[in-house]
Formats: sequence, C-alpha cells, structure tokens
Amino acid sequence: MAEDVIIALDFPDRERTMDFLTRFGEERPYVKIGMELFYAAGPGIVREIKERGHKIFLDLKLCDIPNTVKGAMRSLSSLGVDIINLHAFGAGGMMRAALEGLTLPDGTRKTKLIAVTILTSTSEDALHRELYIEKPLAETVMLYAENARAAGLDGVVCSPLEAGEVHERCGADFLTVTPGVRFSGGERGDQVRVTTPARARELGSDYIVVGRPITGAEDPVAAWRRARAEFLGGNA
Repeated sequence: MAEDVIIALDFPDRERTMDFLTRFGEERPYVKIGMELFYAAGPGIVREIKERGHKIFLDLKLCDIPNTVKGAMRSLSSLGVDIINLHAFGAGGMMRAALEGLTLPDGTRKTKLIAVTILTSTSEDALHRELYIEKPLAETVMLYAENARAAGLDGVVCSPLEAGEVHERCGADFLTVTPGVRFSGGERGDQVRVTTPARARELGSDYIVVGRPITGAEDPVAAWRRARAEFLGGNA
C-alpha cells in the first residue's frame, strides 16, 4: 500500500538543505538524509530537521562486523529517526545485532530498520562480472529480502520492479522502500532499474525515494506534489 514520497536531501551542506526545505512553507515532506549531508553536517542536521516536524529516513547503509554495527545503531537511536538502513550483504548476525542496538533500555524500538538488497545502480552484468554473484539479480534481491525478514527487520530497500515479489515472499506488512523513481520522460541519472511514481504504486512500493527530479526541479514543491499525486492517487 502506497504510504508516501520521500525526498532525498542530497545536498552538500546545511545551508542549501535548509534553504530547500524553507520553500515548502508549512508543509513537512518526508525526507531522506544520506551520507553526503550527514557526513558534512553531522547528527545536528538530523535533529534540526526532526524538530521542524519532518519524518526522516536516515540512509547510511551500515555494513561492518556485528558488534560495530550494534554500537553505531545504539548511537544513532538517540536521533529518533523514523527509518534507518544497513546492507543486507552484512548477513543475519549483523542485522540482528543492529536491531539490538536500536532497541531502547525499556525494550521498545522507535526506529524501523530496513536492509538494502542490491543497489538500483547495479546492473545484472555488474552483479556477475564484478561482484561475482552467480544467481540472477532478481533472485538475489529476493533471497536478501528473505534474510532480512528472518532477522526481524521491518523491510528492505529495493527497486520498484521488485516490490511486488518482495511482498509475496515476505508479507504485505514487510516494507518496500524504493529508489529508482523518475517522472515519465525524465533522465535516469545513475539509476539502472527505474520506473515512474504511478508504476511504482501499481507494483506495490510502500515508499518511493525521489531525489533529483524534485530537488533539481525549477519548482521543487510542484514536483513533490506531482510525485505524491501520481504515487498516492486520491490519497495525496
């Protein structure tokens, strides 16, 4: 079920980020803070945007030994973001440790944890020739999603083209957060597996992540509203 459009705040500093968000006035779009902005502005930018009333997907794609990821998630849990992610490539032990790190002393967990399956910039050829993974790309995505589900995660990052089958294998309540979304006729950029907001809804995406088609638009607010209208239909 389509839930919302997440704007990727892929800006190099706080100033440009806040100038962008100011253009939305009283509206508070769901946003993604990735490595570029987080490394430039630090956790303070997360707190500032959260205090403004935005929901936040913190896209840091953690992948390390279980104890390191557990400690990192423990540190990040205080930011109170809505979604955070890691790489499914880190395997079950790392994913379970990450969940432990996000769990508060009272046993609750405020942040949903999702796993990146295969990056939407990765082609079938690159998967086999450079990553040395022999299984087909689509099957690899499904196996990674099933591993994430078994580890107790809330969902995955995948292509909209894979969202429907992820739900079939892992359940309707297992979130699919899908980048690789462009308006019809728009530039693909460095994405390989892409589709439109309306098609992403039809395919079963729960959330779509849209960056440059919104942030690079002449009127970002109008582009965001268009993306929501196409993705959410009458619920926008």
